[in-house]
Amino acid sequence: MNTPNIVFIMSDDHACNAISCYNGMINKTPNIDRIAEEGLRLDNCLCTNSICTPSRAVILTGLHSHKNGVYTLADRFDSSKDSFVKQLKNTGYQTAMIGKWHLGHSENSLPQGFDYWSILPGQGLYHNPEFIEVDGRKTVEGYVTDIITDKAINWLDSIDTNLPFYLSVHHKAPHRPWIPDEKHKHMYDDIDIPEPENFNDDYSNRSEAARNAKMRIEQDMNALDLKVQLKEGYGPYDSFPIPENLHGYEFITNEGETVAFKTKAELKSWKYQRYIKEYLRCIASIDDNVGRLYEYLNGKGILDNTLFIYTSDQGFFLGEHGWYDKRFMYEESLKMPFVARYPKKIPVGSVCDHIITNLDFAPTFLDFAGVSIPSYMQGKSAVHLFEGFNDAIWQDSMYYRYWMHLTEHNVPAHYGIRTKRYKLIYYYGKPLGKSGCVDRETNPEWELFDLEKDPMEMNNVYFDTHYQEIVKQLKEELEKLKLEAQDFE
Repeated sequence: MNTPNIVFIMSDDHACNAISCYNGMINKTPNIDRIAEEGLRLDNCLCTNSICTPSRAVILTGLHSHKNGVYTLADRFDSSKDSFVKQLKNTGYQTAMIGKWHLGHSENSLPQGFDYWSILPGQGLYHNPEFIEVDGRKTVEGYVTDIITDKAINWLDSIDTNLPFYLSVHHKAPHRPWIPDEKHKHMYDDIDIPEPENFNDDYSNRSEAARNAKMRIEQDMNALDLKVQLKEGYGPYDSFPIPENLHGYEFITNEGETVAFKTKAELKSWKYQRYIKEYLRCIASIDDNVGRLYEYLNGKGILDNTLFIYTSDQGFFLGEHGWYDKRFMYEESLKMPFVARYPKKIPVGSVCDHIITNLDFAPTFLDFAGVSIPSYMQGKSAVHLFEGFNDAIWQDSMYYRYWMHLTEHNVPAHYGIRTKRYKLIYYYGKPLGKSGCVDRETNPEWELFDLEKDPMEMNNVYFDTHYQEIVKQLKEELEKLKLEAQDFE
């Protein structure tokens, strides 16, 4: 059989910096690493809108948010729209969707184009999750990452693997609040995870947007995030800020331990360790289950005829800039991990540095399957790049737009351009009538980062006289990208 199967494993909020094949220094992911070692790692895979629901709609349709209708978390996907999965199914692929759908679960937004689907309602639960299926809702006992993999393997057992299949395995983890399974509950108990170099960023020489964002580990995490019991009068979703006076300040963890701190720095570091260890424990379970699925396919003798992919719907801040969450066009949020294995086409141990976005996933999958790419798709097939060929005329810039103005973490709406070396961001600061946005304007402002000289994006050089010609060129290219994307707002 020359037509490849496709297994597309996608987690939620898994940052490149928490994957060891991306030189992540804080954990080991041997099963995800094995995919890269036996295939391909993308080093410039970028998200066009770094928030869960919009990113998933972009991946499914090959269309920007403003073209597929899913701008923010409040929008619901219209499942009657075409998708790459429907295209695959129409050409004879067996298709399944298991796990986190997160595109709505009303009648009009449930999965279409799949022979079988079993999805979590909304974010879903880590333990004993409920699943929505064609015949109703069912609660399954166990840990969600294991269950999703069980369901994937059960579906594979039910189909004719002599015929091509497409399988989406979408994990809830490591989305907050981070709750690990029993197996990994005590990982990292006896070590401290290194803090990022810019953990104590003071947001000087950057935008008001960065200074005003409410995603600081220091003051914006809540009791559920940190698994602590706050003083009477606080609820689980209340933020847990560093108090002005730490004298006598103490609290109780959910494990019953009483903790107290003498300095603000001590408390901030404790919060980071509390957060990052739980996050990494959830990832350890994902890595185990990636290995389970790999071994299943290998045992069935179909692994080498399968395009086997691991990615995440966007990046995530792991203490960089003192932050958690995503949304910003900054690198940690913008970058998506993407590793793929298919020995018939992808050279072993290859690395691709070209800019590839989640907009390009749909046409790439169709091209691998030998299916015509619909003309409406805005992305491009990257099959030749996966195969190891260089492309001098491949896209050397990408267009990003975050629409969810000031909601939840007070990040203003913005758009921008990213090249290999530069990033220009425009915070236009208006909700533009989009659902799920705060109806309040913020001051427009620009940021420019020279990623070669400043990879951690600590120094906005937009007003630096040495960069004025670069600013002019990038603005022209940005307007060109907006026009090509047919984004006129």
